[in-house]
Amino acid sequence: MNRVLLGLLGVLLLGTGGAVLAVHLGFVPQVDRGAAVVPGTALPPAWVLVVVAAVAVVIALLCLRWLAAQVPRHRSTTWRWAGDAGVTRLSTATATAPFTAEVSAYPGVRKAEATLTGPRTAPSLALVVRAHSDADLRGIRRRLDDEGLPRLREALETPGLQAVVEFRMASSKIDARVH
Repeated sequence: MNRVLLGLLGVLLLGTGGAVLAVHLGFVPQVDRGAAVVPGTALPPAWVLVVVAAVAVVIALLCLRWLAAQVPRHRSTTWRWAGDAGVTRLSTATATAPFTAEVSAYPGVRKAEATLTGPRTAPSLALVVRAHSDADLRGIRRRLDDEGLPRLREALETPGLQAVVEFRMASSKIDARVH
């Protein structure tokens, strides 16, 4: 949706700029290029200028917020254990790296990406599996439930680990060459 809105806004601004340039260069004979854009030369009341400035500031802040939302944020949290032997720190990205490597090696899987969020006592796993178009998704899901996730739960000592799996289909290179 962002691309469509940006595309439409770009086309609108290009068209407006082109029309103004055409009038300025005299290519539109129906419009006098020396005429004033608005009738009269008196300034509007001061409150109108204040409202226009306030609206412009609000629009600018909204645009900055939208731009900031476009920057991807992949924050890796760190879990911390304190015990008799000292303090242990583990990055969640480090904790999921062997798991994603294992899932990426499953038949039909091109790539797996995992994000571990939440506190160590109640974690949540978001897994995105990019699979070939002819992959057995049920088989992959079964293998995740039977092998991958139990192994990850055991390694992290978090039996209550909840997982959300998202499958994204991608055509394989072989399929692309055949068609």
